[in-house]
Amino acid sequence: MLTSYGLKDVGRVRTINQDYIFLTEQPVGNLPNLFMVADGMGGHKAGDLASEYTVDMVQEAISKSMQTNPFQILKGAVQYANQKLLEKARESMDYTGMGTTLVIATIDEEKGLAYVVNVGDSRLYKVGSSMEQITTDHSLVEEMVHLGELSREEARNHPDKNIITRAIGVSERVEPDYFDTNFSKGECLLLCSDGLTNMLEDQEIAEIMDRHNTPRGKVEELILAANRRGGKDNIAVVVIRQE
Repeated sequence: MLTSYGLKDVGRVRTINQDYIFLTEQPVGNLPNLFMVADGMGGHKAGDLASEYTVDMVQEAISKSMQTNPFQILKGAVQYANQKLLEKARESMDYTGMGTTLVIATIDEEKGLAYVVNVGDSRLYKVGSSMEQITTDHSLVEEMVHLGELSREEARNHPDKNIITRAIGVSERVEPDYFDTNFSKGECLLLCSDGLTNMLEDQEIAEIMDRHNTPRGKVEELILAANRRGGKDNIAVVVIRQE
């Protein structure tokens, strides 16, 4: 059985929340459940529109999909949402340049598998006896780390750490990454925007996740800790636990 909880928080610096979350333990179309975090970017109102609209369009596409393979369902939904956001951006000059990150998870409890899709630098971690980042950031500094030009520690404090290399709504074709991971009883999945991971080290996140039994307790303390550290960005967190 799955239990889940999610919250988004404006943080302590921003006035508009451009993060958006969606979670349901109930089926959506041919998927058994659905969990999403999106982190919008753009002008005054464009970023929050981009994240919410993208999440809505993903849900719409999944609900209509005739596919049965989770990755095929999600692939079609992400491409559909990308096209719809591009169309939306053409409606107003205020929407020019808007886009969003996106991380999605769906869990097949019978197979003990989580299927994950991401675009941008919103992340998914699996947390059990240890914490593992399943997704790979689509960011400039992540590419520099991969090429050996930066250490992981240098990347964390790099001035260009917020430059992402892929997003929904910025080009005609979007290239998500796809992952599947075993998901067993007692383990948790954590989906989050960079408003959490830029404020807290992975070790701090792992300690907070370990301290609470319920998804709600984990989510609320993670957001509290990120705000205590400065809350320089919006924070979005979803936790799913396999009971």
